Amino acid sequence: MMGVLNHLSTLLLLSLLPPAFSRVVNRFDPECTEFFLWGTTPNLPGILVDGIVKEQNRYKPICQLFKYMKNKVVYNTYMFATLYDTTNRIPVFSAYTFTGVGSSGKRPDKWMIEPQLDGGVDPVMILEKQGVIYTHQAVNQDYDIDGKNKKVNKGHMFSKAFAHQPVNQDSTFTLTNSVPQVKTFNEGSWAKMELKVRKILLKQCLDNNVIKAYVVTGAVPSKSNTLNNRVNIPDIMWTAYCCYNSEKKEWMAEAHWGENKEETNKKVLDPHPLSDLYDMLKQYYPGGDVQVFPKKCPIGSSQKEREKSREREVGMLVGKG
Repeated sequence: MMGVLNHLSTLLLLSLLPPAFSRVVNRFDPECTEFFLWGTTPNLPGILVDGIVKEQNRYKPICQLFKYMKNKVVYNTYMFATLYDTTNRIPVFSAYTFTGVGSSGKRPDKWMIEPQLDGGVDPVMILEKQGVIYTHQAVNQDYDIDGKNKKVNKGHMFSKAFAHQPVNQDSTFTLTNSVPQVKTFNEGSWAKMELKVRKILLKQCLDNNVIKAYVVTGAVPSKSNTLNNRVNIPDIMWTAYCCYNSEKKEWMAEAHWGENKEETNKKVLDPHPLSDLYDMLKQYYPGGDVQVFPKKCPIGSSQKEREKSREREVGMLVGKG
């Protein structure tokens, strides 16, 4: 009888416990610094420069805080960080740490929304309420109404596959962490890339045998392609990681990106040095330096530099001939 009462009391506590909550802040410091290498946020001209959000009415830094129960103890844990675009209603990026993989939990039926983005005071993540209009963010209905027509689904920024435990995985199911991603792209080259990168992180990102990598995943919005006439369907999705390998005594970094469009063949997303990613992003964020990680992370030579080097080598060979 006592065991039944304890079980019922646990269920009661869980029913009263909000599944997750986050804090929408003016800048990422200090709540979310653990998700950025040395607390250094990305540099995206016109959006986020030296840790300062340029259009604070539009772009909202969110410290994603998850509330859960373990062994009858309630925990509030920051899981990752997101910079959210309330005009396009998609994230600019999510930043997180990769610390290994564990058991996989059940996927939630519905994704949550962030009440604070639409004037809510309570930071608890909830499902959208009937009769409430959410002006500054995507909601589940956007995907339910137009997702099949546009052949898109909810694409994670912080991927469930990169989250360590079921509780970490559950925290990723917020619409502030997703974009409309073309289904064949999401399940095709992007999914294959994620699995490949995860294997690399598990094997190479070892600091004194402890797995840890810093990852930032973002989206470049389209000019006018939308879901349900509300939510921007991005043109490009990108991701990059940086980590330290103590055995090799070196920092390692790599980037991938791909066009968010239909795939009909077995496309592969090739790895690139950070310099190539920065050059690509500069086309969409002009007016300054683009930087995802601190300079300690090797950026490698850019594609333009490699092409010039090859031209010089060919010139030298021709000269010798």
